[in-house]
Amino acid sequence: MPIYEYLCGDCRKRVSVFIRSISNPGNPACPRCGGTKLERVMSRFAVVRSEDDRMDDLTDDMGDLEGLDEDDPRAVAKVMRKMKGELGEDAGDDFEEAVEAMESGEFGEEGDGEGGAGEDDDL
Repeated sequence: MPIYEYLCGDCRKRVSVFIRSISNPGNPACPRCGGTKLERVMSRFAVVRSEDDRMDDLTDDMGDLEGLDEDDPRAVAKVMRKMKGELGEDAGDDFEEAVEAMESGEFGEEGDGEGGAGEDDDL
């Protein structure tokens, strides 16, 4: 009873679907939107690296932070993606959605209700 990963053609999200029978997988539906335009994709896999190796790679790239405009969501998103890649762990859909919003300029603007300047500064 495998779990297959698909890319949904309707909502464009990567989803995991539990299949009860390998010989007859049926027509799986997207658990997010119910769409049936699913394309099977290669499942993610992990490469085991020591924490020291991961931290060494991450600190080698910290030079990218010099001159970073922390008020530019796109620049911060770029660094976040790089850090995520170096750490080698799945950050989840929430991370991906937040970074995509930052890259498109939808996140971090003042008054948008999404954590823009002046909100929750006292945390």
